Amino acid sequence: MPKRAKTKTSTAAATRLSSTAEHHRALRRQHESEAAQDYCEAIADLVDAGVEARVGRIAERFGLSHVTVSRVVRRLASEGFVDARPHRPLGLTAKGRRLAEEARTRHETVLAFLRALGVDERTAQLDSEGIEHHVSPATLRAMQRFAAREG
Repeated sequence: MPKRAKTKTSTAAATRLSSTAEHHRALRRQHESEAAQDYCEAIADLVDAGVEARVGRIAERFGLSHVTVSRVVRRLASEGFVDARPHRPLGLTAKGRRLAEEARTRHETVLAFLRALGVDERTAQLDSEGIEHHVSPATLRAMQRFAAREG
């Protein structure tokens, strides 16, 4: 009998570990998606402002090392978001431009919602940077409706 209880406990523990591993894999995918959104939005902001999008500028903007940004840019180029050629400014592919626009729209919606709630500007700017990546489409639509009513 004790052997059976141990087996149930072992099975439950294995299930929890498996579930935890799946959760962490999903989180890593989300973080990669967040990075893609942030990088594409940053490149679009620079290009739209008439400034050359360079790895160094992006590293400065995000407070990251040149090496870290180079790795992410290389990955985004391989995934078809970024046009990254040696000794040339970074650019966005059509896919990257769409992602940047989606990210910008999500950011603006969350920011407008937080402002409509009465959150001070500095806090609203900071909080919208993280929230924009984790809000569902349904919640985003509700935020848009609320901000439109209050604005």
